[in-house]
Amino acid sequence: MKLELGYIPIADIQFAKVSKVEDGTLYVDQEALKAFLYQDDDVRQWVKDFTFDIAKPGESVRITPVKDVIEPRVKVEGPGGQFPGVIAKVDTVGSGKTHVLRGMAVVTAGKIVGFQEGIIDMTGPGAAYTPFSKLLNLVVVAEPAEGYQDNKHAYEHAVRMAGLRAATFLGELGRNVEPAEVQVFETLGIREGIARYPDLPRVAYVHMLQSQGLLHDTYVYGVDAKRTLTTILYPTETMDGAIISGNCVSACDKNTTYHHQNNPVVAELFAEHGKTLNYVCNIITNENVYLADKQRSSDWTAKLCRLLDLDGVIVSQEGFGNPDTDLIMNTKKIELQGVKTTIITDEYAGQNGRSQSLADADPLADAVVTGGNANEVIVLPKLDKVIGTLDFVDVIAGGHAGSLREDGSIEAEIQVITGATNEMGFNRLSAR
Repeated sequence: MKLELGYIPIADIQFAKVSKVEDGTLYVDQEALKAFLYQDDDVRQWVKDFTFDIAKPGESVRITPVKDVIEPRVKVEGPGGQFPGVIAKVDTVGSGKTHVLRGMAVVTAGKIVGFQEGIIDMTGPGAAYTPFSKLLNLVVVAEPAEGYQDNKHAYEHAVRMAGLRAATFLGELGRNVEPAEVQVFETLGIREGIARYPDLPRVAYVHMLQSQGLLHDTYVYGVDAKRTLTTILYPTETMDGAIISGNCVSACDKNTTYHHQNNPVVAELFAEHGKTLNYVCNIITNENVYLADKQRSSDWTAKLCRLLDLDGVIVSQEGFGNPDTDLIMNTKKIELQGVKTTIITDEYAGQNGRSQSLADADPLADAVVTGGNANEVIVLPKLDKVIGTLDFVDVIAGGHAGSLREDGSIEAEIQVITGATNEMGFNRLSAR
């Protein structure tokens, strides 16, 4: 399967009377965007109003509580559309041509229904921990309709849909714009790959998807991952919007939709494909809460690794604690099939760094890349502008009573920062 990604660099975002992309600037008609969001029945029912704002790198701006981050894209040639099974029809994506508005993102924010949303600072020490401080962010802030407390899941779903619809609206503006750069990604069939790269190690990516329920969900072609069995995807399907986030997990290691669209493991494996390795496929597996589900999913993961005659895999997880068991079960069983593994995870080692980093371990899990210790404490200074609200700083994961100080600064664990210890390696922290 072959996918062409055409990158359209966005150097500025401005509000205007007409929505368009012109000379590197994204112009957004707020009323047209709002009308498009309200075409969805759930959005219309559960979101009373939207406000839009723009956050640029280096500005004294704090965005919170952040729900999701999404890169606007549009399918210009080939089957499928953006976010199949959710926005577009359920057609297989991963081939043809897709245009990408590069250098910007849609960020959704609004009142939380759990305690797991995050913070993006566009400047200061917090900005160094999140990749999203480097982007031009169009922030969509949702104001819930009355009675949302009694229908929190419906409200949460509506805000997620609004973010995806906003990214779809903006991505469409790039349909007829000539990309500045085009990259081609291709995965061969099993037999063809062996014939072309007979001497290269066969490597796959075991992509663990958060699926613990209670707003800890990831969707594949619109299906909640906890309802799926371990299976295979072309890597280009992941790159083309087949997987989206529905998660309220801790902000530091949440895989936002942007992370899935720009998965660095996929990018690095493609960079080495045909040179040092044969990138065979992605194996997606879930992270359910029941032991029987964990056993089933890890059994299937190891079985597929053996069936595909793999030499090695990279395994990434999402979340911590309970998912650590899935991570170790997957790794141990794959290793016992004779397939070498490397884990990407992060750590919850306590604020002093002396606690056990993972909730589970095994001697076979001996090749590990860490995204950092989420319990590290940071002080975020008061910034000039807040997009969203500071009402939840004391209760989001990583915060505590008194995190929001009287002077407007925030003392909390880096767990509160969106993407700070991302377990795909999409961050700036690591250790060797």
